[in-house]
Amino acid sequence: MFSESGDLYDRIYTAMKDYAAEAAAVAQVIRAHLPDARDVLDVACGTGEHARHLTAAHAFRVDGVDVDPVLVNQALGKNTGGRFVVRNMVDFDLASRYDAVICMFSSIGYAVTLDRVVAALVCMRRHLRPTGVVLVEPWFEPGALQNGYVTLQTAEAATTKIARVSRNEIVDRVSRLQFEYLVADSSGIRHFVERHELGLFTRAEMESAFRQAGFRVSFDEPGPSGRGLYIARPEPPSQVASHD
Repeated sequence: MFSESGDLYDRIYTAMKDYAAEAAAVAQVIRAHLPDARDVLDVACGTGEHARHLTAAHAFRVDGVDVDPVLVNQALGKNTGGRFVVRNMVDFDLASRYDAVICMFSSIGYAVTLDRVVAALVCMRRHLRPTGVVLVEPWFEPGALQNGYVTLQTAEAATTKIARVSRNEIVDRVSRLQFEYLVADSSGIRHFVERHELGLFTRAEMESAFRQAGFRVSFDEPGPSGRGLYIARPEPPSQVASHD
């Protein structure tokens, strides 16, 4: 997904997002439900920026998984005390359990379809201790995004200038994002394109997916970044079969 832009990811997103504040909000929610929580699994961890703040500022031990090897390599460099591996969110197996599992920055949208959302949530539940908590930051609901919406982000370092234009196209229940990059440095100017697809799900659909995966769930609005936050706890095994 970020195969071309992985080395630019932090330069763009750390200028857009307050990772420290988001990590503080996540830590507060985790400890509100589980005061003695120690370890966290970050699903779709990206470059490990949330993990870095959760470790340094909030004393969690954080592992992570992401489908993109370039991003995982950066996460490893920032979080030398954690385990960060290349895995797909819908079918990973680490043979470990955690007090909390998080999936931030709307990454659940990359599952694209509801059956894959359920599969991802089942994986998260399998890696959770019985008393643990799962936090998932959603992508947008159907109708919330403007078809054809265009954005521009810029970033720079001492010798590099970056411009990224994105355009959103809504096709049925999928948000298709086209990112076009111009990157200029002393070696010249390069241009490349990336395309991303994220599923658009209603709150009712997401809550049903959580129940199918064996959770009871609540929704916190606005959540760490304004997109809301699903907060889920595992149902006792005897109750899981009764849902949906």
